[in-house]
Amino acid sequence: MQSRYFSIYEALLSGLDSQAPLVSALSGEQWCLAATESGTGIAMHTPGSSIAPMFSSGFQGLPLKAASAALMSWNMEEASFGLAAVNAFYNTPERLSVLGAALPEDGHYGDGMDFTGMTVGIVGHMRGPRGLREQAKAVYVLERSPKPGDYPDTACDYILPKCDLVIITGSSLINKSLPHLLELCRDAYTILTGPSVPLCPALLDFGIDRLAGLVVTEREAMARHVRDSVPGSPHHLGRPFLLSRQNPAGFKTII
Repeated sequence: MQSRYFSIYEALLSGLDSQAPLVSALSGEQWCLAATESGTGIAMHTPGSSIAPMFSSGFQGLPLKAASAALMSWNMEEASFGLAAVNAFYNTPERLSVLGAALPEDGHYGDGMDFTGMTVGIVGHMRGPRGLREQAKAVYVLERSPKPGDYPDTACDYILPKCDLVIITGSSLINKSLPHLLELCRDAYTILTGPSVPLCPALLDFGIDRLAGLVVTEREAMARHVRDSVPGSPHHLGRPFLLSRQNPAGFKTII
């Protein structure tokens, strides 16, 4: 059972072929960052350290492949660093050029989509793409720490199976909720989005239709943004990219 549950993580980690050491590993209130000489990745800083870490001495200097294995940890702060290390490998301009990843026209994960008449679930407190709320039949926001108007994340089991489109925060990889979420929305068009998302094609084999992640282009500025816990989105310090599989009938996209 555990092997099946972790199969998405195993596929993600098996594609890593770098032993380059991490030259930087740092965190702030919102984000974690891991960098090698050739790539920088970030991931949402997810609190939770009740379980002892796999790497008690920290991450700086560890080979990237070894550090990335911390994504499997149930120590959430450590798993945040693990995902940042994963993204330092996958989310680079060189890799995405080879894959033919798309640069969205409006910089958004919903680029080119028609939401008319859809029932939409958003896992994680996000505003959603432009035009979503005007076009969609219904929009449900599900959040672990709900704000006014949000449903608690425990409502996912009841709401997601009736959705046509489900948008999921990339931090669900850190807290290990993603495998179950994908089971709940297997009949929906599913987007995994955010700076925490690895742009790894293998993830598209697990029921995800579109990956929307961030490639860090301003390495030093991003390190300051993370370390100093600068409020606001880090998107201006990188470039958004999309990886998509073939869209089912009824979803109009330009990608």
